[in-house]
Amino acid sequence: MKRVVIAGVSTRAAAESAAQAGFVVTAIDAFGDLDQHASVRSVPLSGRFTAHAAARAARNIECDAVAYLSSFENHPSAVIALAAGRALWGNSPDVLGHVRDPLLVGDALRRRGIAVPEVSVLSQSKAVSLSQSKDELFAQGRPVEDGHPEPVEGRTFEQDRDWLVKPLASGGGRGVRPWRRGTRLPRGCYLQELVKGTPGSVAFVAAAGRAVPLGVSRQLVGEHAFGAAGYRYCGSILAAAGDAQFARDEALVDAACALARAVAEEFGVVGVNGIDFIACGRVPYVVEVNPRWSSSMELVERVYGLSVFGAHAAACEAGALPAFDLVSARRSPGAAGKAVVFARHDVTVGDTRVWLADSSVRDIPRPGARICAGRPVCTVFAAGRDAVACHAALVGRAERVYAELAAWERGFATPILRQAQDER
Repeated sequence: MKRVVIAGVSTRAAAESAAQAGFVVTAIDAFGDLDQHASVRSVPLSGRFTAHAAARAARNIECDAVAYLSSFENHPSAVIALAAGRALWGNSPDVLGHVRDPLLVGDALRRRGIAVPEVSVLSQSKAVSLSQSKDELFAQGRPVEDGHPEPVEGRTFEQDRDWLVKPLASGGGRGVRPWRRGTRLPRGCYLQELVKGTPGSVAFVAAAGRAVPLGVSRQLVGEHAFGAAGYRYCGSILAAAGDAQFARDEALVDAACALARAVAEEFGVVGVNGIDFIACGRVPYVVEVNPRWSSSMELVERVYGLSVFGAHAAACEAGALPAFDLVSARRSPGAAGKAVVFARHDVTVGDTRVWLADSSVRDIPRPGARICAGRPVCTVFAAGRDAVACHAALVGRAERVYAELAAWERGFATPILRQAQDER
């Protein structure tokens, strides 16, 4: 049995997958969820989570391998520290430096005929590698200052396009917002052309330039029903072939799978990875490559029965890819989804142990935890005959969470979620 350290902002899903695959797991994260797998040793960090703090916490933990989650992909030096003296199950810092550079990714995929939104950076930052995170730039005495972005293809920014401001060290849609024409671009950010369509993602496992697609899901973004706003990621729905959540579902899925193979060939990514896109008909416009475990992978494991962390370890350690056929897997009817429920205002939770009885609620905070507005409370799961029904069920699950929080605020301890489960 191999010992593995898994580090990231939230580890519960990946750690559970690893434990079920037979690994001895130590998880380092920001939450220390109440429902962490029973065999997993949990090491929650006190104070603000950073990749460098997690790497330091892992330094004295004996293990055979390490795997990182969000937000290590934005901090290659933290990956180096995490992996010192043990095997790295994940993409190397050099690979991260390429796939997290929006200019490099855009140019490489555009040469292959793949649709990519235009991007632009500050003129004075052209000599600075975009793969370097903001904190690393400042550590080197090379800050990216505020300034005006350069035109794309000789056109001015006033012509026929809308743009988003995105942090170079992005994740989960945090900090993404529309760009107001004529305003200065904040330090550590770039502009990406706004493409209108349906947000989605493709999850895949890769090795030696090859890729096996694991799932194509719709992303839930900025939905008030889950306490999110703007471009904040708040969930995913995995549906059967032909579902109407994508206008040209089967053609779109084929293109997304081809995209996964192209990224594997072009950048040499290894293990599990994800690509966020905007679906416009049958065309997925690549928004971002996430070179690590992503949120929708838990749905893949639940719905298709594939050990995602097991596939990740096999790809990283032995270059082996699973004999998995997504086309066949998508023939099963129905849809399954997950949604992150965010606090709408500062709240103190009550006895969350009652939530352990409800399998539709995960990432459970510890009793008495104080959760600030905009921070995640928990994750809810639901299923339905199609994506529309699944989404409605997710909204209902979230409403019961908010009802429970309101009851605790009023001083009541009624286990609403458990009662709702009993009624079913």
